[in-house]
Amino acid sequence: MTNLTLERNIQQNTFHLSNKTLTALTDIMYEQKVEAGTYLFWEGDQADKLFYIKEGHVKMTKATSDGKEYILNMFSDGDLFGELSSFMDIKYSYNAQVMKDSVIGVIQQKDLEIILWQRGEIAVEFLKWSSLLNQITQSKLRDLTFHGKLGALCSTIIRMANSYGEETSEGIRITKKVKNGELGEYIGATRESVNRMLSDLRSKEILAQDKGHLIVRDLIQLKEICHCENCPLEICRM
Repeated sequence: MTNLTLERNIQQNTFHLSNKTLTALTDIMYEQKVEAGTYLFWEGDQADKLFYIKEGHVKMTKATSDGKEYILNMFSDGDLFGELSSFMDIKYSYNAQVMKDSVIGVIQQKDLEIILWQRGEIAVEFLKWSSLLNQITQSKLRDLTFHGKLGALCSTIIRMANSYGEETSEGIRITKKVKNGELGEYIGATRESVNRMLSDLRSKEILAQDKGHLIVRDLIQLKEICHCENCPLEICRM
C-alpha cells in the first residue's frame, strides 16, 4: 500500500491528520479498485468500515420518503469517509456511489479500534476528523433549512467555488461542469426551479456562464443571499 502522506491540501478532510496517523491508517487498510457506478454501501447497511479515496470521486446521497435524492457530500482524492457502529448497532444513514473508476482504501472497524485503544494521540486526531465531517454536514443542512432554496443554491455555488474555482479576469470560474439537475439534487429543487434561480442571478450580474461553466462575478452578493457565516475552507467545501 502506498503511503498517504504526500501532497495533501486544505480541501481534503484529512488535511489536519498528522503523517504519523496517516501512516498508521495505511498499515491497516486494504485497497480496492472500484468501477464507476458501484455503490460502496447503501443506507441501512451495517456501519463497520471507513473508506479513503486514493484516486477517484464518491457521491454521498440521502433518499427522502417522497423519492427525492439529496447529494450530501462529494468526496475526492485524499478524503476519508464512513461511519462506525462503536458500541451501538448503527446503520449507514446515506448511500455512497463511486462516480468514476476509483482506488479506495478500506479500513475495518475492528482494526481501527485496536490502534485507537493503543495510541491515544491517534484517537484524539480521529475525534477531530469526525467532528470536522459533522460540521460540514451540519452547515449544509443549516443552509437548506434556514435560508430557503435560493440561499441553499448560493451556498452550494460558494462551496463549488472554494473546491473547484480558479480566479480569472471575469471572476471565479468553476472548473467542474455541473448540470442544473445536479444542482437541484444538492438543494432538493427541480431543474426548472434551478433554471429560474440561475437566470435571476445572471440578470443581476452575480453569476455568468460560459460553455457550461459557472462564473461567480459577485461573491459578496452570493454570501449576503445565503447569510454566509464565513466558515473556514475546510468546512465550506463540497
